[in-house]
Amino acid sequence: MSNKPVPFMARLRKPTPLLFAAGAALVVGAAVRRRAPGSPPRTSAVPRPSASGPPRPRALTLLVTAHERVADGVVLLRLEGTDLPRWEPGAHLDLVLPSGLVRQYSLCGDPEDTSSYTVAARLVEDGRGGSREVHEQVQEGTELEVRGPRNRFPLVDAPAHAFVAGGIGITPVLPMLRALPESAEWRLLYGGRTRASMPFLEEVGKLDPEGGRVTVVPEDEDGRPDLDSFLADLPEDTAVYCCGPEGLMAAVEERLPEGAALHLERFAPRTTADGDGEFEVELHRSGRTLTVPGDSSVLAAVRAELPNTPYSCEQGWCGTCQQTVLEGEIDHRDDLLTDSERGDSMLICVSRCRGTRLVLDM
Repeated sequence: MSNKPVPFMARLRKPTPLLFAAGAALVVGAAVRRRAPGSPPRTSAVPRPSASGPPRPRALTLLVTAHERVADGVVLLRLEGTDLPRWEPGAHLDLVLPSGLVRQYSLCGDPEDTSSYTVAARLVEDGRGGSREVHEQVQEGTELEVRGPRNRFPLVDAPAHAFVAGGIGITPVLPMLRALPESAEWRLLYGGRTRASMPFLEEVGKLDPEGGRVTVVPEDEDGRPDLDSFLADLPEDTAVYCCGPEGLMAAVEERLPEGAALHLERFAPRTTADGDGEFEVELHRSGRTLTVPGDSSVLAAVRAELPNTPYSCEQGWCGTCQQTVLEGEIDHRDDLLTDSERGDSMLICVSRCRGTRLVLDM
């Protein structure tokens, strides 16, 4: 019998036996490094939640058992534990990295596997450091704190589904495609800079063995995707899912046919040209008034006074920094809060004030 190891990607749908049992939840905010004999324990890097913020998901300590390059600039992580919370397609995890940075990654493995989670991360050269840390410092044997899963991009029932994925945006889409019944009507447009930079191409092809449902568009070969053709002739009430760069999502929004319902998953907050002026924020319970400059965030100003204010993604899509607003007109710049939540709360990492003053319940 051959002892040749089986590549991890070949085992995605059939989990390996557990290598590590992680049953104890850590104190929220403790970022766990790779174990080293005699190394001192780390202090909490993420502050405690405030009274008006949302409850944090429970934290788990999981072991990285695979750190595998699956495309140019893309690594796959497999994190193992025991009796892990179940999740549904579209869900993501918060990873607390060894430095204390917290980053969100879509789950792309098997939702029925309660022994492991699988995510993939693209290296962002000019990013804020999280992706580089995942690529260069996290490795097999590293223990990471994980929060979640949470799902703000769920797969809904619909007579038909159309998916548009750009690059790493394929990760939340993969579990959705696997979850659809064989009789479902669906189509996928998957674009990227080059074939080599597009993760999971082989698996995407296996989901459409007869052809006709999947269109793969590497830009160096075929130019930009033809969204007009892809979105033409959609059945009434089709659910259109898009995940990828902001330009791609804006283009899909512009071309969305009448009668279709659009679902977006953003990697960064939607930007606004207006309303970046200076304003004041009163912290009602603390009795302090702060000035928020035009080139800074409410979160940065608040944390200068209240360092324990919780935050995570700093991009308006995880919900950790949500705070109650007692007075003032909010300029919402997130795609996370529901209409009811927007009435009296905001994500202070990205949202601002439409006037000159906000009063927060802090």
